Amino acid sequence: MPTYAPRTLFSLVDEGLATMAPDAVCLATKRNRVWTETGRRDVQRQIRQFALGLYALGVRKGDRVALHAENSTRWVIVDQAVLSLGAVTVPIYATQPGDQIAFILNNAEASVYVVSTEALFDHFAPHAENVSSLETTIGLYGTFSDGMLAYEDVLERGAAQDAETPNLFEQRRATVQPGDLASLVYTSGTTGKPKGVMLTHNNIASNARASLERIPFSQDEEGAMLSYLPLSHVFERMLSILYLYAGYPIYFVEDYNEILEDLRTVRPLHFSTVPRLLEKVYMGIRQRADESDGLQGVLLRWAVGLAEQYELQGAPSAFYQMQFALADLLVYQRLRERFGGRLQGITSGSAALSPRVMTFINAIGIFCGQGYGMTETSPVISVYEKGDLRAGSVGTPVTDVEVRIADDGEIVVRGPNVMQGYYKRPQSTAEVLQDDGWLRTGDIGHVEDGHLYITDRKKSMLKLSTGKYVAPQPIEAELETQRTIEQAMVIGDDRKFCAALLVPDRAALRHHLALDADDASDEDLIQREDARDLIQRDVNEVNQNLPHWEQVKAFQVIPQPLSVEAGELTPTLKVKRRVVKQKYSDLIDSIYS
Repeated sequence: MPTYAPRTLFSLVDEGLATMAPDAVCLATKRNRVWTETGRRDVQRQIRQFALGLYALGVRKGDRVALHAENSTRWVIVDQAVLSLGAVTVPIYATQPGDQIAFILNNAEASVYVVSTEALFDHFAPHAENVSSLETTIGLYGTFSDGMLAYEDVLERGAAQDAETPNLFEQRRATVQPGDLASLVYTSGTTGKPKGVMLTHNNIASNARASLERIPFSQDEEGAMLSYLPLSHVFERMLSILYLYAGYPIYFVEDYNEILEDLRTVRPLHFSTVPRLLEKVYMGIRQRADESDGLQGVLLRWAVGLAEQYELQGAPSAFYQMQFALADLLVYQRLRERFGGRLQGITSGSAALSPRVMTFINAIGIFCGQGYGMTETSPVISVYEKGDLRAGSVGTPVTDVEVRIADDGEIVVRGPNVMQGYYKRPQSTAEVLQDDGWLRTGDIGHVEDGHLYITDRKKSMLKLSTGKYVAPQPIEAELETQRTIEQAMVIGDDRKFCAALLVPDRAALRHHLALDADDASDEDLIQREDARDLIQRDVNEVNQNLPHWEQVKAFQVIPQPLSVEAGELTPTLKVKRRVVKQKYSDLIDSIYS
């Protein structure tokens, strides 16, 4: 029997909101560098009115409502309103190209399209006439085309509907069951068309309750949560439900580049991130230590070196503990202030977190662990345990989720969080979801002492012509911790040795070479022999810790960063290897020629 009784998503949120004072901040959004806070009572009013406004527009149980927007208070309100009707939310990434938006709307048969801004709408507008199911378009922040309704228009219709039928909201909610479809979440897949993952209320609700057991902060502690990863990704969306269920306000960041400033403003207890942010923090601290002069430089370098010797497990010597206490007093405490000073924990996901970075963040006094999951599992499969953290591990399976390793090394899972299947894709569903409920993840891994370790994606594994298998992602994660390397993609399938396509950190190169923009253009910079020597030095540092067949024997520099807009990254920033290899085939051939 499952540990948790099945629940609807809005019932979890209601339970958490009931613990907040009526006028306490519930949700906050930063737009144009200004924070707007919304109280608990106002959030509940808008959920009710927007739901009834949608009802007045003809939305009924099972109808699809697409939500194409950046993170915001209104994103959460619209989602909760849709779920309250028993309708189905179809989240769309803010970075999704127009043709994919049209594909998703058509595939989901969406009758309502909610979009935040004119800039996002412009991506979809040229394709709008190709979506026959669409009946209503709503702008969260204004109207941008003929016939579009504004967010406020829907609230007004909802208020009128509420006055006419006062119990309708409660009646609609009463018809919604935990096993009902809550969302069609389209995978950002690295190959082919997006697939609509069918997730029920309880798929996500069970995962939120199980994940709450692992959150590294005391639920009795006052504070707020920071959110910057996209709510259109099921991980951040699940976390937002978890935060509200736990009774915590959420502050939504406007610009990733301002996150350090926002951390100091919000002073959150927890936030989730992708590894790249932590890698940049780590590299920034190392660079500052290297460049600082005098006593401050000596002190910083000593403290950074001490942190890099930190062990997540095992008993440190008395001498190390004494040094560590002094470093904490003089250095680490100040570093923690850069994160707001109250941060209890950071959860890293989406890609492999370098053990070196994970260890360093923990050493300076901020708990940092990683988890593992996928859209098809709502999403968390396993996550860290605060008292038993292992570098390189993605933790242990959460409550009610079973994990086993197939004969070929593939991770398979079963639990209440596993999807119902891919919408209108029975063959694709049958390929991954077995009749007994076990889901094939497509990831390769192993279990040690109950802890799960991910090696790589099954389809990403490289087989050298020598017969050796290589998992590229851990190597890429280590390369990206180096100061001169921004992005890395390891190659070598059917070749004699591993190589890499690298995107250099131009700012770091200019700094180390004491160059400014007038001394060398971006194009000239990456061709300079001394710049390539610096990159080679960092590649050599990574190679020192790799077996010879995994070492990067050669590299080529990519002139432009890999991006979502260029089709080289998914909206969740995973590399589309096939696209990149095709685009830079000449560079790859030059490596092996």
